[in-house]
Amino acid sequence: MTDTTGFDSVSFLKNLTQQPGVYRMYNHAGDVIYVGKAKNLKKRVSSYFRKNVDSIKTQSLVRQIAQMDVTVTHTETEALILENNYIKEYKPRYNVLLRDDKSYPYIFLSAHQHPRLASHRGPRKAKGEYFGPYPSAWAVRESLAIMQKIFPVRQCDDNYYRARSLPCLQYQLKRCAGPCVAGLVSEEEYAEQVNLARLFLKGKNAQIIGQLAEKMEQASHALEFEKAARFRDQIQALNKVQEQQGVSGNEEELDVFGFACASGTASVQGLFIRDNKLLGSKSFFPKVPGEMDANEVFRSFLLQFYLTSDRAIPKQIVIPIALEDQAEIEQLLSDQAGHKIQFFKGAREEKKRYLDLANINAQNALDSQISHHKSVLARFTALEQVLDSQQPIKRMECFDISHTMGQQTVASCVVFNREGPYKQDYRRYNIEGITPGDDYAAMAQALRRRYKPDADPEKIPDILFIDGGKGQLAQAEDFFASWQGARQPVLIGVAKGTSRKPGLETLIMAGNHDTIPLEADDPALHLIQHIRDEAHRFAIAGHRNRRQKVKTTSKLESIPGIGAKKRQNLLKFMGGLQEVMKASIDDLCKVPGISRELAETIYHHLRH
Repeated sequence: MTDTTGFDSVSFLKNLTQQPGVYRMYNHAGDVIYVGKAKNLKKRVSSYFRKNVDSIKTQSLVRQIAQMDVTVTHTETEALILENNYIKEYKPRYNVLLRDDKSYPYIFLSAHQHPRLASHRGPRKAKGEYFGPYPSAWAVRESLAIMQKIFPVRQCDDNYYRARSLPCLQYQLKRCAGPCVAGLVSEEEYAEQVNLARLFLKGKNAQIIGQLAEKMEQASHALEFEKAARFRDQIQALNKVQEQQGVSGNEEELDVFGFACASGTASVQGLFIRDNKLLGSKSFFPKVPGEMDANEVFRSFLLQFYLTSDRAIPKQIVIPIALEDQAEIEQLLSDQAGHKIQFFKGAREEKKRYLDLANINAQNALDSQISHHKSVLARFTALEQVLDSQQPIKRMECFDISHTMGQQTVASCVVFNREGPYKQDYRRYNIEGITPGDDYAAMAQALRRRYKPDADPEKIPDILFIDGGKGQLAQAEDFFASWQGARQPVLIGVAKGTSRKPGLETLIMAGNHDTIPLEADDPALHLIQHIRDEAHRFAIAGHRNRRQKVKTTSKLESIPGIGAKKRQNLLKFMGGLQEVMKASIDDLCKVPGISRELAETIYHHLRH
C-alpha cells in the first residue's frame, strides 16, 4: 500500500521493537485517531503498511497518519489495560467506542438500626448490602415499588427519617412500618420484614412464602386474624411477582451477551442474572468505524464495558464469539474483580438458553436500529430539499423555554445528528435575573450561555430551531448579529399556527422572515416536530424538577448552623414554619438549643 501521508513508515518500522505494547496513530492536527495493542509491536504495526490491504477502513486510516508513537509493556495484559485507558481518554474516531459507560444501579440495604432500601449508583462505600447490578434505573425503581407493597421497610432519606415525629403518608398506606416513630413497630417485627426483603432480593421466594405461611397459621391459631390477613396479603403479592418473573433458573450469577452486526452497525444485548433470576436486559450499540471484524468489535466492547466503570464482574460470562486473546482477557478481568473469571462460548442447557435469548434480542434490536436510522436519514434528506441546502445537515439544535407564571424558568437545548437525538449534548439552563414571564429575555440568556465566542466549531449546529414565532426568532438574530464565533448556524423559527394544532407548523427563515408551510405528511415536518417536541419535553422535565425542589425545600434548610434536629425543635416549639417566620429574636432564643447568636442568624436570614 502506498503511503501518501508524508509519514515515513519505513524509518519508523526499522527501529520498532518486537515486544508487547500499545501504539497510537495521530493525524496532521495532532489528534489521536487510533489506538491498538499488540503482542509483537513490529509485526502488528507493519501490517498496516503492506502493499495490499483489503480493508477500506485500514486504507482510510493509513492515509491520515502523520505521526505514531508506541508504549512498550512487560506483558500483553498490561497492554490491554493501557489500550483501554487510552481509548477512554482520547476516544479515537477509528476505534470501537462504547457510548454508555455509566456505572449500573444497585438496590442498597443499609446497615442502620432501622435499615433502609434505596437505589444506589457509583462506588459502594456505605455500610450495608448491595443487590444487582440492575440493567437500568427504571428496573431498580420498579423493583423498589414492588417491594414497598410487599415489605413495609422504609425507603425514605435518612434526613427525612431522623426529622419525623409523626408517621408519614407511607405508614398510612401500609407501605412502611413506621420505625421513625417509637411504638408503631417493635424492633423484632421490623427486623423480620428486613430479613424477608433480603431473602426476596436474593431470589429466595419459596423460602419467604414458607415462612409467611407458618406465621399466618400461628396468627390464625392465636385468633389474631388481622395479623394473619397481612401475612396472607404478602403471600398473594409474592405469588403474583413470581408469575411475572418470566425467566428464572439455577444460575447464581451470570452475565450473557448476544451479538449481531450488519450494515456497519453492531448490536450487543446483555442479560444480567443474579441470585437465580434475570434482573433485566439492555441493548448497546457501540460506535463501529467502517468495516471491522466482529471479533474486534465485541472484544473492544467487552473490555470497555467492564474496565471503564466500577461494575461488578461475575464469575461466569457467556459470550457469543470466541476471542483471540481470550485467556489474557480472562486473566485481566480476574485481576480486576479479585476472583477467577471464566468465559463460556457455545455453552449447553441453561447457559445456551440464555445465549440464544440474548442473540435473538440483539438481532431484533439491530433490525430496529437500522430501520430507525433509515427513517431519520430520509427525514434529514427531505429537510435538505425543503431548505435547498447545498451541504448535508450534520447537526441541529432546538431551544425551548418552560416556566409556571414566570417562576422557576428553565431553558432547554436538545441536539439531533443524522442518527437522531444526541442526548449526551443536551443542556438545561436555569434562568435567573430576568422579569418573570419574559420569554424573550429567557431565550437571550440561554443563547448567551450556550454559544460562547470560544465554543468548539464542531459543536456549532448547522441549523438552530427556535420554538416560537418572529419575536423569539428576533432574539436569536440579535444575538448572532454580534457573535464572534467561528461559524454561524442557520436560524429557523417554528411557529405553531393560529390553531396550534400539530401538522400546521410553519418555518420562519431568519433575515427576510419568509415563511415555508409544510404538508402534514412531509418527512421534513416530522423531523422538525420531533426535535421541537423533544426540546419541549426536556424543558418541562427540568422545570418540574426545579419546581418540586422549591416545594420540598424548607426555608430553614438554607440557614447556616441549622441541622435536622434544630429544625425539628424550631417547628415543634414554635408551632410551624409561619410562627417561626413571625417570631422575634427573643422568641427564638426560647427554643431549646438555639443560642442568641443563632437566633439572630435565623431572624435576619428569614427576612433577607
